[in-house]
Amino acid sequence: MDAIGAAQVLSEIGYLLRQDPDEKFRAKAFSAAAWSLAIERPDLAALHASNELTSLEGVGAGIAKVLVEVLDTGRSRYLDRLREEMKQPARDDESAIDFAQYRGDVHSHSSWSDGKATMLEMARGAEAMGYEYLGVTDHSPRIKVVNGLNADRLLSQSREMAEVQAQVPGVALMQGIEVDILEDGALDLPDTVLELLDVVIASPHVKLRQEPAAMTERMLRAVSHPHVDVIGHPTGRRPGSREGANYDFEAVFKEAARHGVALEIDCDPARMDLSPEMARFALECGCNFAVDGDAHAPAEFSYVPMGMWLAQRAGIPQNRILNFLPLDELTDALR
Repeated sequence: MDAIGAAQVLSEIGYLLRQDPDEKFRAKAFSAAAWSLAIERPDLAALHASNELTSLEGVGAGIAKVLVEVLDTGRSRYLDRLREEMKQPARDDESAIDFAQYRGDVHSHSSWSDGKATMLEMARGAEAMGYEYLGVTDHSPRIKVVNGLNADRLLSQSREMAEVQAQVPGVALMQGIEVDILEDGALDLPDTVLELLDVVIASPHVKLRQEPAAMTERMLRAVSHPHVDVIGHPTGRRPGSREGANYDFEAVFKEAARHGVALEIDCDPARMDLSPEMARFALECGCNFAVDGDAHAPAEFSYVPMGMWLAQRAGIPQNRILNFLPLDELTDALR
């Protein structure tokens, strides 16, 4: 098993532990170790042979023991036990997804809103990952603390994007927005702005405990909007700390499929949204998907390989995931 496969094992362990409030610190430790493997891509077999697994950042004796078993047997009894305890078992119809064919992330943030890095730093991070394209999707203005972009700031950002594109020509930069879905289902920017962007991700961020019938109408209005391409982290949940929104998922997912709006699997360990179970249901409803890191710094692009197990567990074929499309086909899919 290579570093990415091992990272996915540790990531799933962290995900399952996160659902137990008493295990939040251990959950973070496993997620951090998974992230370290996904970033560094070390030669685990060599480190195992020389008894040096604990030299890896974030890998103590307990996590090293899990890695040894994974490297020796291809499985983890600890993970199997957690799956059984959490009633989230592996399935025999999981999909085979080759992360080496992943072409780019369509959901990322820069210092234009609440990101921790400049657009140039994010573009170079995407280049280091081997991406062909990157969606720069900073926030809309609704949530003041994230310094969201209005029409004027989007115009200014487009000028910087042209400069960055000239410096990083190997990664096609797509200007987009993560626009808030307001309480009534309207979006946080006017159509005259949204229609000019390459990718529009509409996300629920506030009032997630809205009454289910109202939340359903809110989400139905969003997925039927002509300029929406992706619904970002569709429930807004944070495992172990915040329940997601409750609505008529079947109605919303089928409407999204009818309008060609993809649903996101956000691989940020704090989100993991959609869950494997919900993503499988969305697949049955006819949806396509975007598997993204929601990166706020270059290192967070590695959330995707460590979280790809979510899509595999859901049984999603690779051809139903936008991020595996070449740029010209992606552009067509986002029109």
